[in-house]
Amino acid sequence: MHTKAKISVCIYPGTFDPITNGHIDIIKRARYLFPKVRVLVARDANKNTLFSFTERVHIVKTVSSRMDGVECEGFDGLLIDYLKKNHINIVVRGLRAVSDFDYEFQLTLMNRKLYPSVEFVFVMPGEEYFFLSSSLIKEIASLGGDVGEFVPKIVEEEIKKKLQTHETRYKS
Repeated sequence: MHTKAKISVCIYPGTFDPITNGHIDIIKRARYLFPKVRVLVARDANKNTLFSFTERVHIVKTVSSRMDGVECEGFDGLLIDYLKKNHINIVVRGLRAVSDFDYEFQLTLMNRKLYPSVEFVFVMPGEEYFFLSSSLIKEIASLGGDVGEFVPKIVEEEIKKKLQTHETRYKS
């Protein structure tokens, strides 16, 4: 076990492509537990994202700017390197289902191997968000469905703009 340290900030990392009301619920719950939450938007070149890295950072910054004690930053590379460089050792992750647990368990063990003083705090969203995922939001929107009740207004608007741009490109 580690010696007790004063915690000033926790990290909530993800690609947030796009950020959903479920993510926002996790941020609010983390903020209840910690004085400051830093939402880290990962570049993650291995994922085929709808929004560019810059767009995702902008959207998350816009959404989080209205939340007291919450800040947003983009990052590239290993989360562990970011944590070490910034002397942060608390990471918040959301859990919705058993499938999330399997992935997060493996990730946690590897990260602890790389940075033994890191602690992961798993937070479950409200029941109304258990089914939400960014992938599902993108799929519904791409098929013409309404995602307004699942994402902040700015996200809904940005998805519509992005999909209209894609449709225009393919019709040409």
